[in-house]
Amino acid sequence: MTSPVGFTLVQLRYFLVAAEHGSMTEASAELHIAQSAVSAAVYNLERDLQVQLFIRRRGRGLTLTPAGERLQQQARDLLARAREVEREARGNGETICGPVAVGCFVTLVPFYLPPLFSACTRRYPGIELDVVEAETDQLVHALAAGRIDFALTYDLGLTTEPALRGETIARAPAYVIVSADHPLAGQGSVELAELSTEPLVLLDLPHSRDYFRSLVAATGTAPDVRYRTQSYETVRSLVARGLGFSVLNQRPTTGHTYGGGEIAELKLRDVSALEVKLASVEGMTQSARSRAVMELLREIAARPTEV
Repeated sequence: MTSPVGFTLVQLRYFLVAAEHGSMTEASAELHIAQSAVSAAVYNLERDLQVQLFIRRRGRGLTLTPAGERLQQQARDLLARAREVEREARGNGETICGPVAVGCFVTLVPFYLPPLFSACTRRYPGIELDVVEAETDQLVHALAAGRIDFALTYDLGLTTEPALRGETIARAPAYVIVSADHPLAGQGSVELAELSTEPLVLLDLPHSRDYFRSLVAATGTAPDVRYRTQSYETVRSLVARGLGFSVLNQRPTTGHTYGGGEIAELKLRDVSALEVKLASVEGMTQSARSRAVMELLREIAARPTEV
């Protein structure tokens, strides 16, 4: 007979909220319970596990110890699994339902999320999708903090995060856009060197900006960044007005822009594709509903006409 576990799921939950806020007072406010109850739960958890989870400094809040940091991720996984067991038991194991928090790189959102919501509504109506739209650094932070279950993003900045694992589900070749009346508009494909002396309209997002600038710099010419914006569609509209060229990865189904102009797409003969990845915390066990949503994204990525 196995010995009983000394701690409770409630203690783990209170510990996680206190760790997230770095404060017993703020944790008690979020949990709507007395501060003494949070403090007692954490104290008893430390006593049962025989480890110190926080360093407590007057006026400076709580800081996780190395043992606390390890328990933080383990507690998230355990509570997620407990919620999954509860839902599957209530649904007799036949229904996949409940919330799934998905992070998505901002420029991938219009290409992947509409078909994801459509497919999820048809196949898993009980799943509630909660989407965080952000760039790579924010997604990495959200993963580490446990605010999202997984992220759909480019392989930009992920290789420097050893705590994350990434699964490639698609490759997005870089391509050039120019105005519809540009001399090269009807050429079909180019090498970046042919445009390196022209103004560059830069999609100015962290990591993305460095990637696009490096592509032009590889031709031996310093990029002439004339305009920069964090909006994918604004890049296309500026290019349509003849203000420069740009390099992008995802392809809309039309060359018309919001501003009424038109762009032409040119294949790049000398640039490798960016990898689109499903990123998650290394060692984290995904719930059945999260795995179901990830599988839908794999199916969407395998249909180029929808992406």
